[in-house]
Amino acid sequence: MEIDFNKNNDTLVPAVIQDANTKQVLMLGYMNEEAYKKTVVTQKVTFYSRTKQRLWTKGEESGNFLMLKDIKVDCDNDTLLIQVNPVGPVCHKGTDTCWAEKNETSFGFLSELEKIISDRKENQNNEKSYVASLFRSGINKIAQKVGEEAVETVIEAKDDNEELFLNESADLLFHYLILLQAKGYTLKDIAKVLEERH
Repeated sequence: MEIDFNKNNDTLVPAVIQDANTKQVLMLGYMNEEAYKKTVVTQKVTFYSRTKQRLWTKGEESGNFLMLKDIKVDCDNDTLLIQVNPVGPVCHKGTDTCWAEKNETSFGFLSELEKIISDRKENQNNEKSYVASLFRSGINKIAQKVGEEAVETVIEAKDDNEELFLNESADLLFHYLILLQAKGYTLKDIAKVLEERH
């Protein structure tokens, strides 16, 4: 890997720290060549502290180390993406990230949809909500809907209408998310099972 430490006058390159599992950005630090080499040797992320004017291994005082998983350099060879397994909170303020966000896996829009489904589950007396009506009907009705959508998806998979196939697939996934919530689970639980099988 070729890193251009001389691009900036201070011989430092930004190092974006990302959780290897959740893919959340945890913090930003700076490395010089010595910090980079120490990181590779020790497998614990080490920065160059601009405040202390010395090398600084994250966790050297708190024990909240960033255990190295992978390092990538960007297209200009002057910024690093460092994937880690964090040991404890990352921020000195005790939060998971330096932006005070939870370090959780996100499935993008599907995570937003799960939140909406959860809200409907909590507010089942919403007469206008289809999802709330399913929760009111109970687990048998929800499971039945998943079965119906699965059959419709299989039928459309055998035909050549891609639009119908995608729509039925979306219906299946939507109703499956409802079933998961009805059973007290989320996509994170399913992802964990799949990771353990891998």
